[in-house]
Amino acid sequence: MTSSELWTRETADRYDAEETETSSAAVLGPTLAFLAELAGDGRALEFAIGTGRVGVPLRERGVPVVGIELSEHMAAVLRRKVDESTLPVTIGDMATTVVPGAFTLVYLVYNTITNLLTQDEQVECFRNAARHLEPGGRFVIELGVPPLRFLPPGQVAVPFDVSEHHLGFDTFDLVEQILVSHHFTRDGDDGRYRRENSRHRYAWPAELDLMARIAGLELERRVADWDGSPFTQDSTKHISVWRKPT
Repeated sequence: MTSSELWTRETADRYDAEETETSSAAVLGPTLAFLAELAGDGRALEFAIGTGRVGVPLRERGVPVVGIELSEHMAAVLRRKVDESTLPVTIGDMATTVVPGAFTLVYLVYNTITNLLTQDEQVECFRNAARHLEPGGRFVIELGVPPLRFLPPGQVAVPFDVSEHHLGFDTFDLVEQILVSHHFTRDGDDGRYRRENSRHRYAWPAELDLMARIAGLELERRVADWDGSPFTQDSTKHISVWRKPT
């Protein structure tokens, strides 16, 4: 077991409804094309597959997908969409759980490596990815760049969403590299908000490259988004690809 916080049944049941935008064809299209190209004729392993937002449509594109998921509740939602023989899922953590076979692609999207709350666990996640990869295979991570440039001295919070039905902001512990995402979501018309928060360990691109090197992987490519746009000092996130040497 890792330090990751577990998704509850209630959170899992409403996850897809709250992620309709990120599940749209416009958003997912470039993601699926990027991953399918890297998978080639091989198999793909998704760490923290969740409800299958990416894994299920990637499987529908013809890429054999296997998943690892810590939350049984999230996996149960995925299982309503596709059976075990079509998309196998193993319950376990992404830092230590091993599934049979080798893969041309291991991927971890939507900032999920930050669910591992220590650097040691994040290093083990890279090692676990390398363990599953065929020689020449790739490990892909999608991760936001910590928005610390928005923090003036003495401030610890950065808003990331201020909309009609949702208020979101992150608070930062700069010593431990821990951020807490706070969400205030209005579910109905009575003006009441549901409050949730989750802890994450943020990491810089260069820190991830060192983790990859420890795991025996080499940086092959880093872009700003799934469409392949260049990564610059102003990019708010990155898609990074590390390769296992042949």
